[in-house]
Parts: sequence; C-alpha cells; structure tokens
Amino acid sequence: MTVEAGDRIRRTPWSRSLPFRVVVTALVAALTVLAATGWFLMDQSSRGILDGKRQASLAEASVVLDGMQRSLRTLNPRTSSINEQLTELARDAAYRGSVGNQYYVVVAGPVSDIGSAGLEYGSVPESLRRAVLRADGIYSTPTEIRFTDARPAVPGLAIGSALTAPGGTPYPVYFLFTEQSEAETLAVVQRATVVAGLIVLVGVVATVYLIAVQVLRPIRAARLAAERLASGHLDDRMAVRGTEDLAGLARSMNHLATELDRKLTELEDLSQVQQQFVSDVTHELRTPLTTVRMAADVLYGQRESFDPLAARSTELLSAEVGRFEELLTDLLEISRFDAGAAELSLEEVDLAQIAAEELTAQNRLAQQHGITLELDAPAPCLAEMDPRRIRRILRNLITNAIEHGEGRPVTVHVRADDGAVAVAVRDHGVGFSAAEAHLVFNRFWRADPARRRTVGGSGLGLAIALGDARLHNGWLNAWGRPGQGAQFRLTLPRKAGESFVSSPWPVVPDDAGVTA
Repeated sequence: MTVEAGDRIRRTPWSRSLPFRVVVTALVAALTVLAATGWFLMDQSSRGILDGKRQASLAEASVVLDGMQRSLRTLNPRTSSINEQLTELARDAAYRGSVGNQYYVVVAGPVSDIGSAGLEYGSVPESLRRAVLRADGIYSTPTEIRFTDARPAVPGLAIGSALTAPGGTPYPVYFLFTEQSEAETLAVVQRATVVAGLIVLVGVVATVYLIAVQVLRPIRAARLAAERLASGHLDDRMAVRGTEDLAGLARSMNHLATELDRKLTELEDLSQVQQQFVSDVTHELRTPLTTVRMAADVLYGQRESFDPLAARSTELLSAEVGRFEELLTDLLEISRFDAGAAELSLEEVDLAQIAAEELTAQNRLAQQHGITLELDAPAPCLAEMDPRRIRRILRNLITNAIEHGEGRPVTVHVRADDGAVAVAVRDHGVGFSAAEAHLVFNRFWRADPARRRTVGGSGLGLAIALGDARLHNGWLNAWGRPGQGAQFRLTLPRKAGESFVSSPWPVVPDDAGVTA
C-alpha cells in the first residue's frame, strides 16, 4: 500500500470523524430497533385487538345462546312447531345483534337455515358446521361475511354452538361477528407506527449528531457525575472549570441535579394532590348527581305507566344512580381517610346489640341467598366507639359473607375481655388463599375478577372498613382458605385511645382445622 493510498483511507469520513461514526452506528442501530419494535407492536396490536374481539364475541354469543336455550325450554310444542319456535328465536337474536351491527345470526332449522335478513348463509364455514354437529360446545373460526345485497364482504368471526330442543334434538346456531372496525383500527395502527418510526428515526439521527459534536469530549466527566447522581448523591455538583464546552456541561449537570432534587420533592407531594383531586371531584359530582337522582325518582315513580322496555330502563337507571351515589360516598370517605380528616363520634355502646341489629337488617338479603344468619353473643360487650362507623364495618362484612357464603350459614361471634371487644363474621363459602389475605382490603380488589357481583357495592367496602378500624386504634384481620370459607375479625379497645395486646376471639376459626 502506498503512502497516498493510506492517506486517502485515513481521510475518509468514517476514519476522520468520530461524530460521523457515532451517527452511522446510531442510525443502523435505530433502524434495527425500530424495525423490531414496529414488528412487535403490530404483532401485539393485532393479537390484542383480535383476541379481545374474539373474547367479547364469545361472551356475547354465550349470553345469547343461554337466553335462546331458556326460551326454547319454555315454548309449548303443542301450540307451535319447532320451525316456528326456532324462527322466533332467530328473529329475536337477529334483532339484538342488529343493534350497533354487532353480529348476524343463522339457525339451522329442520327445514332450512333461518337467520338475519340480507345475510348469505354460506358465510358460515363448513368446518364450523361439522364441528358443531360433531360434538357439544362452542366453537369459533375466522370467516368472510357475505351478503345477498350489494354490500361488500367484510372479515368476521364465526361462532357456533347448538340448541337442544325438547326431545334432545340439537339445532345448530351460528353467530357472525363483523371485524371490519378491528381491521380499520389495525390499518390506522400500521400507518401510525410507520409515521412514528420515521419521526423517531429522524429525531434519533439529529439528536445523536448533536450529542456527538457537543458532548463527546467531556463525556468522562459527565459519566462520573451521572454515576454520582445515580447513587443518590443529589447534593454533589460538578466543578465548573476548563474549556467553555466542559463548563457548559458542568452547569447542565449541576442544573440536572437541582431539577432531580426538585422533582423528587414534587413526587412526594403528588399523593396529596391526587387525594385532594378525588375529594374535589367527589364533592363537585354530588350536586349534579342529586339532580339526576330527583329525575330518576320521578321516572321510577311513574314506571307503571310506561311500556315494559321503558319501565325496565327506568328501574335500571334508578339502580345505577344508587350505585353511583354509593361509589361517590365511598370515594369521599376514602378521601377523608387519605387526608387524615376522618373523625370519631364516640359513645359507649354494646357491640353485641349493634351486631344483632345489623343481622336483623341483613336478614332479608340472607333469605334471598338461602343463608341463615346466626348470632353468638353470650354477654353484653360495652366499649367506646363510633356506632355509625362500626355499623358500616359490620354491614360490609355481613354482606360480603352472604355474597360469598354459597348458601351456607353465616355466624357472627361477639366477645370481650378486660382490654378489648371483638366481633367476627364467619362464613363457609368459597374463601380465599392465605396469600390473598393481605390483599382483600385493597381498593377495588376482587379474588376472582370473573365472578359476578350479586350484592353490588363499589369495591371500596373493605378498604373503608379497614380505615374505620384503624381510626378506632383497632384491628381488622382476615382469614380464609379455599373451600373452607372466611372469617373477618374486628377488635376494638374498650376505652378509646387505649391499646391492647390480644383479641378476645381468635383470627383463625376453631372449625377450620388449622393453626395460625
């Protein structure tokens, strides 16, 4: 190699410019990362959107199938033929699916297919028909929904199962859910991903170039300063000396340390700001909600004069407004706990009497669930407490026990000793695992999110109960085992403000067969 050739190699941009090498390397890395990230985002978006659509469609189809099966059982075969019965069921299901263009229905009748108007029944894949005829269950498969009119075909999801007529004859039912909106959403996500990738790529190249030009020389000093900051030494500062570039970097790093210190202080105050926000919003919503409640009460009082659909809508409106009022009340109470503004109104009362009154108040609800309520209180248990808050704790515990009691008896035990009084609510229902015992008091937590809530509530009841117990300087403990039920125990000092070391009632029930 000649000297001239070596000079030409050394004079190439790659060899003579460190910023160029940094920019090129960053560009290649950014392209690789963006390509991989874009593919991952598109794959996850597609899976998430389509899986979400499939799960929602299966849930909707299951609900409609259950309703159709119940209706089929109640129809009298002497007054109408099975074909007429299936036609009526298909018409009702098609009407429900036409609301919002959710889905189309095809029912395989004894004579011919029956279904939504304008739908080409051949849209149901043969593989799905064979699967439904071959075995019980609910099946799904992608399909293309076609129509008998001029509407273009759209992508969709076909779900099939079978109704069992009196006599055991199965009649397949197919639901065709359109996925047109999901396809359009994916197209928007694809375009947004490409545009965002280009913007990020340009931004990365420009940023890396500026960093390479301005920051590479004092990089060691900056690295050491960053390490000190990362170690939590926010009081340390870089010495401002040397060239202008290094002095500017030192000032920037010092400013960064100051801003980090300030941001940490702001983050510490964020919780208080959020608590105040919840409190303010709750207060502001109560006034319009009162107006809504008045209007709902007027409609509810006149529901007998409405048609059945309007009457049912009025009943649902009144019930949901009630639940909303309960949620606002609970949020307001939670905000009081968070802000430390909750206060006690103390009286010396009999805890056994309060428990008896709450059991009487919840007796009707227990009867609806086939549950027997029992009180185990051999003697009065006097203590200083806020009766309203203790009643609220017991109400929450008893209604929870009724909801999860699986029809078995619920017992409330009340005991006292020299230093404390205790009330325990014991059920023999589904229970929960030992690992979940410390989670039951979390806000909006539920052991089984899929389990339907039959009693209602805002999901804040146990969290509020725990706050009320702590406000009394008391304990609220939970014990549970799957299949053995659960027990919640409230322990309060006999004298307000005093402390105690033990509870008159064990947290683990005697009939559990385990030790604490």
